[in-house]
Parts: sequence; structure tokens; C-alpha cells
Amino acid sequence: MFELMVETCFSAAHQLRGYKGACEKLHGHNWRVQVHVIAERLNEIDIAIDFHELKRLTDEVIAPLDHSFLNEIFPFTEKNPSSENVAKWIYDSLKKRLNNDIIHLSAVTVWESETASATYYE
Repeated sequence: MFELMVETCFSAAHQLRGYKGACEKLHGHNWRVQVHVIAERLNEIDIAIDFHELKRLTDEVIAPLDHSFLNEIFPFTEKNPSSENVAKWIYDSLKKRLNNDIIHLSAVTVWESETASATYYE
């Protein structure tokens, strides 16, 4: 089994509804996103997926989040834009674009600071 990972980032603001503390106020992060894919085999040129292609697809998915107020982007208009929900949203969006007969999305980790992250996987 092979596992590949790309990392990218975006900047966005959010506020956690119902949170009793500082994070209920509007604040921002420089979010870091790690995308992991797995492959049981390699393609005809002995790679699972081109890193550039994986990064391009990831960047396309997160583009609407960059320099935005997450609370104004669906589904975060209804769900809290927590790190957990952002990781799941990115995962669900990428899964539709990535999964094929060779590679499968295995996990998305979203870092909201150098020391705090949330990972979503199925």
C-alpha cells in the first residue's frame, strides 16, 4: 500500500456559534491543509498520482475558503465552521474528484494553528 500527502494553506476568518469563550468572536487563522491518498498499486508510469495534480485539485476545492468569512459559505451557514467540520467538508469535496480505480482519499487534516488540528477520514 502506498500513501501520498500534499500540503497547502488558506487564510480565513470564522466564529464558532454557541461557543462560550473567545472563539465565539470573529477571528482568523492561517489554516494548513494536509491531504492523504492511498493506492494499492501504481499506474503505468509507476506513480499513484502526480503530486502537482493532487495539489491542483486540493487548491481548487479550498479556493472558495481562502480570504473568506467561513460562516457565510454553505454548509457553514448552518454548521459551525469548526476545524472538524472544515476537514470533513474538504474531504467530502475532494473525494468526489479524486477516488478512482487506483487512488482513494484516506484523510484530510486541517490545522488552525501550529499546535491544533482536526483530521477527518472514513
